[in-house]
Amino acid sequence: MSAPVRVWLNRTYAENVFFIEQLRAAPRPVVVHATHGDPDSPVLAAADHGTPEPAGLAADGYVGYALDYCARHAIDVFVPQLHQLAIALARPEFEAIGTTLLCPPATAIAAFTSKADGYATIAGAGLPTPPWWRVRTPAELWDAVERIEGTGRTACLKPTTGAGGAGFRVLTREPYNARRLAGWDHRVQVEQVAAALAGGGPDGEPVDLLVMPHLDGPEVSVDCLADRDGSPLAAVGRTKEGRRRGFTTEECYLEPVRRLVRATGMAYLSNVQFRRLDGLPVVIDVNTRPAAGLHQLRLCGLNLPWDAVRLALGERPECAGAEPDVRGIEYTLVPGIRPVHPQQGPGRVSPGAQPATARA
Repeated sequence: MSAPVRVWLNRTYAENVFFIEQLRAAPRPVVVHATHGDPDSPVLAAADHGTPEPAGLAADGYVGYALDYCARHAIDVFVPQLHQLAIALARPEFEAIGTTLLCPPATAIAAFTSKADGYATIAGAGLPTPPWWRVRTPAELWDAVERIEGTGRTACLKPTTGAGGAGFRVLTREPYNARRLAGWDHRVQVEQVAAALAGGGPDGEPVDLLVMPHLDGPEVSVDCLADRDGSPLAAVGRTKEGRRRGFTTEECYLEPVRRLVRATGMAYLSNVQFRRLDGLPVVIDVNTRPAAGLHQLRLCGLNLPWDAVRLALGERPECAGAEPDVRGIEYTLVPGIRPVHPQQGPGRVSPGAQPATARA
């Protein structure tokens, strides 16, 4: 039997328990390491070796910690999320100790660290984006909102940095009232945001926001695996409308993603999200990391986590050139129970406690 491949996932989101499951489904033995600042993160229990991370390390200090961890545990492939850019800048140092970084080059990561810079990169590659305004002052906010409302649309905002929809708000002129106390309401009054901008950030630094039209309707999230030089090997879109999920291989989504990945050299796993504006797909976000929903592609026969690891090991992944049949596949997501502490040995979780359709 081949020697096990040692893979490390550093501080990441809970859904990556599914990333780990797909590595376990590989035809070769894989030993998974996971570290996290939260001792109750499910990824620590799902891994073979789950370890708490040191608190309070700045990016440079964290890179030193990561190099030491890889050397001590003979890590073959490191999948970084926390401090991804700083780690990518140290790629030669990781290669010198025999560890391959499973992440895009630093130039591609830097292009999308700020959403404002990311939209400029997207436009530079010839891809469509919604109209957007970078807003730091009350005057800039009012100007952007009035321009959007002048087209008959509703404005929304999000921070220039962040992930997972954190900080997303829909802007409204409606005063707060008892009706809005019911249900989930992500709306916030424009006047309140303007007042917050006037007050500045918590440490006195300027607030940095993007304002754009709110786009309703279905979302398409394209997962892509590319070679080390940014040549796309596989791309599939995941569709989302309400609870209903499915897949698409429509070229109106895949071709722009391939173009963007080639233009930026975005190696390994990435994710590009679309909505529609006036009936046409526009890019609303780009992630230089595997998406939380990547595991859903197993329903159409793909194991991109393992294919990415094979690529990092210098091998040709099975997905290269494959055209998955996605016709008629529809599904939904439901919550499930996850242990937060190891069972059945160091870091192993009982398979019976890992419902395949659960969302951690």
